[in-house]
Amino acid sequence: MVTVIIPTLNEAKTIGNIVRFCLENSLVSEVIVVDDNSEDGTASAALAAGAKIINSKIRGKGISMKEGIQLSRNAILLFLDGDIDPYPPDTINLLAAPLIEDEADFVKATFARNAGRVTELVAKPLLNIYYPGLSGFSQPLSGMIAGRKNFFRRIDFFNDYGVDIGILIDMYLMKARIREVNIGYIENNSKPWESLGKMSKEVSRAIIAKAQPQSEFNLPEEEISSIETIQREMHNTLKENLSKYHKLIVFDLDDTVFNGRFIDECAVAFGFNRELEDLRFNEKDPIILTKRIGLLLKGKTMDDLLNIVSRIEMVKDIQTVVQALKEKEYLVGIISHSYLLIANYVRQNIGGDFAYANQLDIYEGRATGEVNMPSYFFASPESICGHSYCKTNALQYACDKYNVSLRNCIVVGDDRDDRCIMAHAGKGVAFCTGDELLEKIAYISIKEKSFKPLLDIA
Repeated sequence: MVTVIIPTLNEAKTIGNIVRFCLENSLVSEVIVVDDNSEDGTASAALAAGAKIINSKIRGKGISMKEGIQLSRNAILLFLDGDIDPYPPDTINLLAAPLIEDEADFVKATFARNAGRVTELVAKPLLNIYYPGLSGFSQPLSGMIAGRKNFFRRIDFFNDYGVDIGILIDMYLMKARIREVNIGYIENNSKPWESLGKMSKEVSRAIIAKAQPQSEFNLPEEEISSIETIQREMHNTLKENLSKYHKLIVFDLDDTVFNGRFIDECAVAFGFNRELEDLRFNEKDPIILTKRIGLLLKGKTMDDLLNIVSRIEMVKDIQTVVQALKEKEYLVGIISHSYLLIANYVRQNIGGDFAYANQLDIYEGRATGEVNMPSYFFASPESICGHSYCKTNALQYACDKYNVSLRNCIVVGDDRDDRCIMAHAGKGVAFCTGDELLEKIAYISIKEKSFKPLLDIA
C-alpha cells in the first residue's frame, strides 16, 4: 500500500534500523533506499535489513527522490531521512493516514526538535512575503513527507537544501490538499555554523525561483530594499550578540613570547649589528624603518631564517598556558611587527589559531629584501585608534574575522609599540616591561618570565 523512499549518503550507522522500522509497519510493502555512492557501507546495511537499493549516479537529494519515485510500485509514497534513529513509533501511520482516508494529497511532518535556525530566520519570513498561504506551516523544511505518486511525478526537484521547500511550494501551486501532522519529538543534530550560510542561500533561492514565474509575486524596488535592510540588521544583531560568547588573546612576539628579538639574533648571526643600530637611531618612521631593516636580510634563505628562530628560547610555559587558554575557549593569536614566516613558526609550535605580521618577500627560497606590509595594519574608516599604521588595526581585523568583541580581548606585550593595542583591548597585560606608561595602561603587569598569571584573569 505504501512505499517508503529513503535518500542516503554515508548513514550506515542508522539506515538498518530505519529500514527495519519501516518494514515492521503493516502499511509498508516496499522500502527503497537510494544511495548517493556512500563510502561507509550504507547500501550493504540497507540491503541486509530488507530494502531495495538504487545506487544513484549523481549525488543530490532531489535526484535521489526522483529515482526512488520512478522505481516505486505503490500510489502512496512516503519519504524519510536516513540519519534519524529512532523515529517516533507512529511516524508512518500519522503521515499515511490522511492519504489513505482521502483527506489530503500531500502530508508534511512537524515535530518537536532541538534545532531549526534556517526555518525561523530565512524560510518563514520569505514564505510570508511570497506565499502567505504557506506561512502557517510550522516546519516547512521538514524532509519527512508523504504524498500521491501522481503529484510527485509533476514536481521539478531541486538538488540541494532547497528540495524540501520546493516540493511544498509545488504542491501548493498544483492546488494539492496539504496537511501538516505532528509526529512527536525528533533528536536531530543541528547543522554546523559553516553549513548554515549554504543552507540559507539554497532555501532562499528555491523560494524565490519558484515565485518568479508567478507574475503577481514581482516585488516593487522599495520592498526589495526593505528586505535587504531587514536582512542586514538581523545579521548585525546576531553578530553583536554572538560576539559576547567569543574570547581572544593576542601575544606580541619579540621580548614577549621570545626571550629576545628575532632581528637582533639575525644581526649577530649575519653580522649587521652596526647597520641595525644605525637604522634604529636615525630612522623614526616605523614603516620606512621596517622596509630598510628588511633589506638587511636580502639573500638569506628560508632555512637560514628558520634556523635562527629555532634557536631563540621562548618563555618556558607558553605551550601549557596556551593549551589551558584554549580549554577556556579562547582563540589564541600573534600580532607582531616581525615577519609572518617567523610568527607562523611560533604559532604552530605553541598551538595558536592565527598570526598577523609583516610579509618578508621570498623568491626561489631566498629573501629579496622587500617587506610587504599587510592591509590589516593600516587604518580604515572603521579604525578606532587614529593611527595610520598600528597593531590596533590588526586587532580590529581579528575581532571582525572571528566575531569577537574588543572587550573580550586580552593583549600581552612588552614595549611602546603595544601601548595603543593594549589600551583598546578589554585587558592589557604588560609583560616584563621597562616601559612605565605601558604599565600604567595595563590591567596587570607580569614581572617574571611566566604566562601562568594570565590564567587568573582569563
